[in-house]
Amino acid sequence: MQLTTKEVKQKLTEITSDKDPFLEECKMDSRKGVQQLVGKWYKKNEQEKLLQQQYYHMSSYEKSAHDKGFHLIAGVDEVGRGPLAGPVVAAAVILNEDCYLPGLTDSKKLSAAMRERFYEQIRENAQAIGIGIISPKMIDEINIFEATKLAMKNAIKELTIQPNYLLLDAMKLDVPISQESIIKGDAKSVSIAASSVIAKVTRDRIMLELAKEFPEYGFEKHMGYGTKLHLEALKTHGVTVHHRKSFAPVKALVY
Repeated sequence: MQLTTKEVKQKLTEITSDKDPFLEECKMDSRKGVQQLVGKWYKKNEQEKLLQQQYYHMSSYEKSAHDKGFHLIAGVDEVGRGPLAGPVVAAAVILNEDCYLPGLTDSKKLSAAMRERFYEQIRENAQAIGIGIISPKMIDEINIFEATKLAMKNAIKELTIQPNYLLLDAMKLDVPISQESIIKGDAKSVSIAASSVIAKVTRDRIMLELAKEFPEYGFEKHMGYGTKLHLEALKTHGVTVHHRKSFAPVKALVY
């Protein structure tokens, strides 16, 4: 008895190989609806293969470190270096060696919804996660570059398992741990990409809370960056304790 188009659709969700006999049967089916389902299956399968290739390519730095005998590898990244308000946040993530997170990449390339989804998946697939948060006041005292390094060091200290190898996004830290600095590392290493997502989601949540406290600044729209809306709000409402007074546009309003 011939399956209905709905039954074909359901059965295709269970097919994982393009050599599956059922797929071949469907290709011989003359119904337009079935042919559309077959086309969608091939398209989805191709996308999954590309994501798989991307993930394994982004795991090359981790694999190289494993081959050298390092098995507690932490990716470390930060977000919030450029904003006029809010903290700089760093994260350190030690992923399970067998974890598979296809589609994970630099947090800036992901939508907010995808970052939230990966945030939960990373938490489920990590051996340890550490977060370092440096306030605007401290940023003003020690400068943003030093604050970024301090956030990263604090994130590493917060890990419940101490790593024996670090993968860093274009940074070097004076810590007694073997490390590798990778330019654009958040798009080249799954561990760094994971830390960039954790840091980004953490910081965005902080800024959304600040938006409730200071609704006139529109933090939920720009996350503290120097947009036209933010600059106009600064001129109208002044500087808050959450602004970085050493950053030029804010400094001009303070002194």
